[in-house]
Amino acid sequence: MDSLWEILTVITVVVLGGLGLLVAFVRGSTTRRRTVAPPAPPREEKVRGANTYQAGSTARIDTSKTAEPPAPPATPRREPEPEPVVVPPPVEPEPVAPAEIAIERPESARNRMGRLRSRLAASNNAMGKGLLGLLAGGQLDDAVWEEVEDTLLGADLGVEATTELVDALKRRVQVEGNATAEQLEAWLHEELLKLVDPSMDRRIAATRVGDRPACVMVVGVNGTGKTTSVGKLARVLVAEDKDVVLGAADTFRAAAADQLQTWGERVGVPTVRSDREGADPAAVAFDAVKDAADVEADVVIIDTAGRLHNKVGLMDELTKVKRVIEKQSAIDECLLVLDATTGQNGLRQAEVFSQAVDITGVVLTKLDGTAKGGIVVLIQRQLGVPVKLVGLGEGPDDLAPFDPVAFVDAILD
Repeated sequence: MDSLWEILTVITVVVLGGLGLLVAFVRGSTTRRRTVAPPAPPREEKVRGANTYQAGSTARIDTSKTAEPPAPPATPRREPEPEPVVVPPPVEPEPVAPAEIAIERPESARNRMGRLRSRLAASNNAMGKGLLGLLAGGQLDDAVWEEVEDTLLGADLGVEATTELVDALKRRVQVEGNATAEQLEAWLHEELLKLVDPSMDRRIAATRVGDRPACVMVVGVNGTGKTTSVGKLARVLVAEDKDVVLGAADTFRAAAADQLQTWGERVGVPTVRSDREGADPAAVAFDAVKDAADVEADVVIIDTAGRLHNKVGLMDELTKVKRVIEKQSAIDECLLVLDATTGQNGLRQAEVFSQAVDITGVVLTKLDGTAKGGIVVLIQRQLGVPVKLVGLGEGPDDLAPFDPVAFVDAILD
């Protein structure tokens, strides 16, 4: 009996031990299966966009400890909220006004001939000294009178005027008999002054006519100094306290409008022009006359395109400009600009222009150079119009009203 119990006890222990081992084995297998995770799916690469971060107005970078490792975080402590920062509105910068152009005050033209007389005398002293030397040289025979004629013709006085002058001097010598050098000089002065003709009206139309401004049109060939003469004429009129408007109707020469505007700005005179090169010159002239009437100016001066006197189409276009202007205003003055050094060629130019437009006066430029003073007499006789203005230098105020007495004095000085 006791043996049986021992056998059952052993069997029970073995069975229980086997069950324990089996349970342990089963638990171990389950644990290993749970720790082995399936492989993760491949990670998609994230595409980074542009950095749109903008630091706040109170952001600052602390650079006091850049060489030390960061300290462990301390116990967080509630800081008082900072006061809101009031950002003032941006201040708009005040617009900077463009630099003002210094307005010049030209000198009065009334004193210019006196100041420039020396220049005129220097350019024509060959004529004056030559004549006086011949007349005061002794016996006035035919040979001397022929030399006097040659001198006058060489000065571009013209055949007709030369003949008149020599004949007048011969008559005086015959009447007075033997004359002194002083008498001959006085006679020459008187007869030459008659040829220059002080009685001609040399005034410039620059005063309002009724309720409209006076209109002055300036014409001439290329290279005579036409645009420059217009600018200098504006200075002459400003010196006489006239309100002037300029019209840049020379639209074919690229720099003409800019040049004229510069002349006007220097004396505070507005210039009506087109922003487009090659614009219709008649339209610009029309607008200039209209604007001058709107601002109640005293005078408007129209600068026309320089043109060759032997080009029929160009002269027809000049006639068109004149016709368009006359639709709203009469042309009170038409000045022809001539280069005094061109001599007889200048006379031919004057004749052609007088056929296209009604010339009322001549502006004779470069009279201080190699010009021959007799051209003044020749032009006046051929055109029947006076020389009204003369250019005596390159300075801005070297355009002067023509004074016959001062002119003859300068020649014979």
